[in-house]
Amino acid sequence: MYELPSHLLSRRNFLHKTAGGLGGLALSTMLSASNQSSLGMHFPAQAKRVIQIFCSGGLSHIDTFDYKPELERRAGTPFDPDGKLQFFASKPGNCQPSFWKFRRHGQSGIWMSDLLPKLATCVDDMAFIYSMQSKTALHGPGNFMMNTGQILPGFPSMGSWVTYGLGCETDNLPSFVVLPDKRGLPPGGIINWGAGFLPAQHQATTVNVNDPDQPIADLFPPKSFEMATPARDRAGLSLLEKLNKIHKAPRAGFSEMEARIQAYEMAARLQLSAPEVTDIKGESEATKKLYELEHPDIGPFGRQCLLARRLAERGVRFVQVYCGAENTTAEKIRPNWDSHEDLPRDHGYWGPILDTGASGLLKDLKSRGMLEDTLVICTSEFGRQPAAQGKAAKGRDHNGGGFTTWLAGGGIKPGTTYGSTDELGFKAVDKVVHSYELHATALHLLGLDHERLTWYYNGLEQRLTGFEGKGIIKELLSSKSLNRNSKFI
Repeated sequence: MYELPSHLLSRRNFLHKTAGGLGGLALSTMLSASNQSSLGMHFPAQAKRVIQIFCSGGLSHIDTFDYKPELERRAGTPFDPDGKLQFFASKPGNCQPSFWKFRRHGQSGIWMSDLLPKLATCVDDMAFIYSMQSKTALHGPGNFMMNTGQILPGFPSMGSWVTYGLGCETDNLPSFVVLPDKRGLPPGGIINWGAGFLPAQHQATTVNVNDPDQPIADLFPPKSFEMATPARDRAGLSLLEKLNKIHKAPRAGFSEMEARIQAYEMAARLQLSAPEVTDIKGESEATKKLYELEHPDIGPFGRQCLLARRLAERGVRFVQVYCGAENTTAEKIRPNWDSHEDLPRDHGYWGPILDTGASGLLKDLKSRGMLEDTLVICTSEFGRQPAAQGKAAKGRDHNGGGFTTWLAGGGIKPGTTYGSTDELGFKAVDKVVHSYELHATALHLLGLDHERLTWYYNGLEQRLTGFEGKGIIKELLSSKSLNRNSKFI
């Protein structure tokens, strides 16, 4: 039997030469909006979708959300008089209270520092978990744990589990989209939003917010490629479909292959839908001002948050927005929240960025009636130590023992707090929460039972929440959520 030469069976090679880049699509293996592989809800949902803000580098809970008056009283005294402790990269310095003043806000009277004045106006719509812990103080593993529930790479991300369970609400956009920081990818890179052992179609699509003309890599042919026309694309894709069938026939069960085929089908639809969703010209001036899009530093993250809202309202199930990238020593200000040397400088820069984008997103969603069924989560991979670090005593070291995560909308009880760290903010001591409980609660609000959302792999029925967690955090659920799904809690 005659076989086509292998170089003709390479879809990437074929499409780069005929379709001007469509085959080099950076969507890779994950762009399926098909609901055929989704399991469906286990019970009625309060949230239809998730927008997650991830503050890479280790946001300091001490300087933002977790008020510690005892730390103020002990300011300048040795944190570890006996010299027995060792932090991640340093020995503890003196006790260092927040570099910003804390105040009570809203009817709930929740404390927040002056670093985040706009977000402080939203506290009555938010819920705070003060007792988060991670199993690691390393950036990469910490990112993996908060995204996948495991400190090792290769496990499915929360967005992948959600889309596996629920599919997508639209046929024209991916079900899971990631908006990286303009400075680059976070620690651990694209593994943070990988599908792991789940079918490859559940991996996220990365959208480049810096290039509205090419929001997804290789979605459109380069302008210099004059041979690429719609007519030629149609002819090339028709031939590609025939080649795919030949290539797929002896490879039954190869999910990566099926995902690639679906990616090309989705790509054709995305050539229409992606430019529309990333084109913000139609947004009102008030909305643009809300996100401060014209500000050179605040604007890029504001645009990410605005695009997250636009994606969510068009049916994208899970949107992840990164505030901060991988570390580099090339910049005077750290490209993330990892403030070892000068926290007033670094957090002082990043604070207004997060403050404007996150508060704008919450207010925008609420004004459109979307906050009620959109779950917003903001977290970091870990927190920072309550003792000073560095020669100038302006930095803080990593702290996996305690940090803060906040949530809003989607069935969350507004204006509430949960758990606590010790009197200095060193370690979570009351109602300790790991990623397991956070993820279980989010899945519950989406109508998914974390114990039933499983995939058999390596001899186990694997799940996002693993086998160590304590389950749903009932105290974070609104009365409506509790009444509606009481028998499932």
